[in-house]
Amino acid sequence: MGKYIMRRVVGLVPTLLLLLFLVVLLIDLIPGDIVDLMLAERTGSNDETARAALEEQLGLTKPLPLRYVDYTFNALKGDLGASLWTQRPVTELIAGRAMASIEIGILSILFGSVSGVVIGAISAVRQDGWLDYLLRSVSIIGISVPTFAIATAIVVLPAIWWGIAPSLRYVSFAEAPIDHIKIVLLPSIVLGIGLSATVMRLTRTTMLEVLRQDYIRTAHAKGVAERAVVFKHALKNAMIPVVTVLGLQVAFLIGGSVIVESVFAIPGVGRLLLSAISNRDYPIVQGVVLVIGVFVMVTNLLVDVSYAWLDPRIRYA
Repeated sequence: MGKYIMRRVVGLVPTLLLLLFLVVLLIDLIPGDIVDLMLAERTGSNDETARAALEEQLGLTKPLPLRYVDYTFNALKGDLGASLWTQRPVTELIAGRAMASIEIGILSILFGSVSGVVIGAISAVRQDGWLDYLLRSVSIIGISVPTFAIATAIVVLPAIWWGIAPSLRYVSFAEAPIDHIKIVLLPSIVLGIGLSATVMRLTRTTMLEVLRQDYIRTAHAKGVAERAVVFKHALKNAMIPVVTVLGLQVAFLIGGSVIVESVFAIPGVGRLLLSAISNRDYPIVQGVVLVIGVFVMVTNLLVDVSYAWLDPRIRYA
């Protein structure tokens, strides 16, 4: 196991270097020019001398390979640059917004995975019954409806119909624990609906395959209780495809958090990224994309390592 983990960690190095290159390349890909925006804000003109001086100050005159080397060495030291507008360190800005995003991410994953697995198992056990058809129909709706549509409907429709709207004023857990939970719970559920529907469909499919295996029939023949057969023998062996999908869904959850945090006014990393893109604040965009990319890489590493626990037949050479 230890050797396998080390090989996987070493294998992440080329991926990390490629990610760093794409992050540096973002400056050339993002439409618009930060120099024009900053000149208009500072001087109100577009003087060529001032423009050349500002480009030199921002390091935009350096060739791409040199920018890549500089950014890579600085990132490895924990320096992701400073905001072009506020001059605050990017690591400080991300750290200040990370906790809200982490809370919503963890809650959405817990809600989506637990509800999806439980509903999928029930649907498989009650195959072709009315409950199975109902749960499958609900899951199709959860997969089909975009996250932004669900979030907008939850905020707007109750206000129109009943004059009730969720609180959009964020407070920290230290300030008001109950109010904080109320604020983060709703966006977490909205973000986890799509994950729950996906996990439900996959759990149902894999459970149906596992329930037809010989050892399941043997357990039934021995008189093992139905609940023990389903949750102790069948469900655990059906989890490997589900865990794989959970690892892949992390990236989609992060993308959805940008929209959810904007709709519910959550001061998280996703909202920070959206604001930085609007202001052409390249260092913040680069830093957030890099942090998200590393987080996804680590998540998929943990998914690979978890396979041996889920299926004892798996051995890492």
